[in-house]
Amino acid sequence: MHLFDILVLVAVGAVSVTLGLGLYSLFRGGAYARSHSNRLMRLRVGLQAAAVLVLVAGMVWKATSRG
Repeated sequence: MHLFDILVLVAVGAVSVTLGLGLYSLFRGGAYARSHSNRLMRLRVGLQAAAVLVLVAGMVWKATSRG
């Protein structure tokens, strides 16, 4: 496995865990949801952006290293 393969798996795993925690917060409701839902959503969006950057960097690296 290459470094980018591992980074992609870690990024997708982090997004999945954050999404799961966000769904848990949504279904739990009440004060817990009010204090955690927005923070988890912002964290998930940031992790998704990082995952996309890792994917793009990996694709660029693979395209330029085949030379």
